[in-house]
Amino acid sequence: MTGLWVWGAALAAYGLFLAWYQNWRGAIAPAEVDGLIGAIKAANPDAGERNEMGALRRFLETDDGREFFMLNLVKLADGEVPDPATGKPRTARAVMEGYTKMFLPALLRKGGHPAIAARKIGPYFDAWGVPPDPGWSIVGYMRYRSRRDLAKLVANPRFGGAHDFKFAAMPQTFSFPTRPMIMTLASPRITVGLALGCLAGLTQNAIALLA
Repeated sequence: MTGLWVWGAALAAYGLFLAWYQNWRGAIAPAEVDGLIGAIKAANPDAGERNEMGALRRFLETDDGREFFMLNLVKLADGEVPDPATGKPRTARAVMEGYTKMFLPALLRKGGHPAIAARKIGPYFDAWGVPPDPGWSIVGYMRYRSRRDLAKLVANPRFGGAHDFKFAAMPQTFSFPTRPMIMTLASPRITVGLALGCLAGLTQNAIALLA
């Protein structure tokens, strides 16, 4: 009987995880798009200067309700840059933390997370038909639960000041959404399920030994 409670608790915990991690609302309805774009523009008055709003609209309009991964290439400024909050010179990496400390918790609350973050350690090996390497610093691969979550994060007025840190630290960047064709790293759906299963099994064995 004890084993049933242990495995029941593990299943309940996994259900709570999926309730947070999965997109249960489906794709964005056509009637939602104008409202989301309007909220983004209201929270980011200069959105048209720094973002491709037409591309974002098309991305929302063609939503399939599935998760996606945003590829980000980032060039951090060389040397020190003025901190947007204090005006004091700081390294670009330190200034960038002013943005990530606000963005990452908000992303996690919506079931998103960094899938890969890596720093560049060499020049282009294959390159043709593209501009010269500007000196990229970091590659980021961010998982989003849904396109609706992306829109709501961008439209969150709390990030108005946080974007100043990103713009100060990053003189160049570009990003685009992707869907993996081959993914050898296990999804959290698998790792969390395995971890809860192992924990339930160990707990059941421990209880049996103590009985």
